[in-house]
Amino acid sequence: MIEGIISSKTRIRLLVKFFLNPAVTAYLREIATEFGESTNGIRVELNRLSEAGLLESAAEGKTIRYKANHGHPLFPELKAIVGKYTGLDALAQQVFQRLGDLQAAYLVGDYAQGKDSGIIDVVLVGKVDESALSQLVQKAEALISRRIRCLTVSPKEWQALLDKRTFERPMLAWSA
Repeated sequence: MIEGIISSKTRIRLLVKFFLNPAVTAYLREIATEFGESTNGIRVELNRLSEAGLLESAAEGKTIRYKANHGHPLFPELKAIVGKYTGLDALAQQVFQRLGDLQAAYLVGDYAQGKDSGIIDVVLVGKVDESALSQLVQKAEALISRRIRCLTVSPKEWQALLDKRTFERPMLAWSA
């Protein structure tokens, strides 16, 4: 879908990385290792996105860290496009609002860190109808062509997981 508009696969991967979870920051070599690409190709795309004002950069010693520019006028639209590209918008609509006494849903794992791994890990906080969840997850997986793994916990269990730092950078996907 987006490949027809943006021809650079590296640029698409960078947009997903930085706009899926805008709290993510990364530096050149880290991204090159994650993507399995050369630093030169990544550098060119980081420079283009920075020059367009879509990414901000800050020097930390000898490295430069990049992050999404929340102040850019296109920030909300790019975040929405990335959500549609990864299927998270459909997942939220299909799953989160019809499951019972759900208080919140958090994206954890690769997607929360801006990595499109093909597996979406979600923590659901509250009491959930497991049968309805199973059916909705199957429908959502078919719709977005990605695997979805769900963990259902009580608010107390969620707080304990956060206290233990079980999840790195959880991202709120939905709340009641």
